[in-house]
Amino acid sequence: MQIVEFTRGTLRFLDEVPAQAPGDGFVWIYLERESLAGHLPALQAACQRLGGSALLDLHLKDLGNRAHPSHYDYTSVYDLVVFRRLATAEEVDRELQEHAAAAPQAPAALASFYRIRTRALGFVVFDRLLVTVHPSGCLTARSFISRYLSDAVQSDGLAGANRSRLPFSPSDLMLRMVNVMVDSYLDLRRQLTGELDRWQQELLRPGTNFRNWGALMVARRELHTLEDLCEEQADAMQEWLDTAREQPPPALSQAERDGLVARARDVLEHIQRVVQQVRRMEQGAETVVQIHFSAQSHRTNNIMRTLTALTAIFLPLNLITGVFGMNFASMPLLADPIGFWAAVGAMAFVALALGLVFWRKRYLERSAR
Repeated sequence: MQIVEFTRGTLRFLDEVPAQAPGDGFVWIYLERESLAGHLPALQAACQRLGGSALLDLHLKDLGNRAHPSHYDYTSVYDLVVFRRLATAEEVDRELQEHAAAAPQAPAALASFYRIRTRALGFVVFDRLLVTVHPSGCLTARSFISRYLSDAVQSDGLAGANRSRLPFSPSDLMLRMVNVMVDSYLDLRRQLTGELDRWQQELLRPGTNFRNWGALMVARRELHTLEDLCEEQADAMQEWLDTAREQPPPALSQAERDGLVARARDVLEHIQRVVQQVRRMEQGAETVVQIHFSAQSHRTNNIMRTLTALTAIFLPLNLITGVFGMNFASMPLLADPIGFWAAVGAMAFVALALGLVFWRKRYLERSAR
């Protein structure tokens, strides 16, 4: 369990929970989900001392649930926000190695869709205290600390940083972390869009024999899952924003409240952009599949048209050969020395005439690819 104290323009790391929250700042406690049970007594004592209330058992279960969806809940003292972030490449590799024996190997086509994994982060927001519960090895908290320390100047154990860069409240720090997590979804959409574009070009390539429909089904499923995930995120943040507007933190000035609401609206706008992009990718995939089958149907129709025209050309020839194949004792041209050549010439004339007619009507025209 790590403890960081933020005051106006400064931050410092603490070895233990302070007796009280700073009057001009707040305390941030972050810990990993796997260590939540071991630090639970100290955490509950810190919440009671700095926030004025211990965490409810139901909320503790939510914080310890790895598979919990994005969610918002509140009490009269604190707010609870569960937000799912994208797993890092290292986390995905570790998970794939752990399940390598049970899970089938991902094909090369649309490989990024097989690597979409999410992790749940829990935020408990008091007026002067922020508690965050992260998955094991989460870089979110450490990246924020590194960012703040990179702008800081060490002095007497305190880090004097640019005041505008440091969060001024627990809600502000939570929104900054959520915003970074949402931006990772915006980066992911570029990667997914690039793979979908390459797949669409392969699907629409003339003469293609696309068989990797399993990868396509996985991509569609992951897009649906991603859309549902973003909608849950948007619902959770919208509910938090509505509560923040109705019951703003009393310790903040009006300018800080306005900045908090503006940052929350920006987070919601980013989430909506991800949702819109995912829906466009879904529609694009559906459209290309329909175009692919339409192209295949058009190609089949061209083949059948050509075969039908050829069949129509040879039908009169079959009629002529059938007539001369009748077993009559006396038939015209049957005993004539030029009868055979006359029949062959008639057959050739009929075939050429029908071929010319069908070519003029474009029944035998080769369609451009």
